[in-house]
Amino acid sequence: MIALDTNVLVYAHRMDSAWNERAARCVRALAEGRTPWAIPWPCIHEFYAVVTHPRIYDPASTVDQAIEQIEVWLESPSVVLLSEGDSYWDALKGTITAARISGAQVHDARVAALCRVHGVRELWTADRDFSRFGDLRTSNPLV
Repeated sequence: MIALDTNVLVYAHRMDSAWNERAARCVRALAEGRTPWAIPWPCIHEFYAVVTHPRIYDPASTVDQAIEQIEVWLESPSVVLLSEGDSYWDALKGTITAARISGAQVHDARVAALCRVHGVRELWTADRDFSRFGDLRTSNPLV
């Protein structure tokens, strides 16, 4: 299963992004396909925070636009939402310890731990910071 990081979701949504066309094409292919694909819940939260933030985008996406976009993705019959369960803490603790994570880096550690717990084979991201999680395969679908 492929999971999507926040940046791919943001680029797919924001028409003013230089990566919009490629990102939208990648997300659309997953959403319209039959193979399960995933979005970690923390990435949905972060997507909403980023696209509606007026200091990041001028103009920012409206609340309605951001919610509508999320709902479109959630309507895909093949999407799997990655959330915390009983084994999550052990996975997060192992991720934090192995990668020596502290501070704001915990967001990426949460995403990596959720991917592990749910058997994600690859995380699509434009963020090279995920390389610190050696056992999580990543690729940038935009290049």
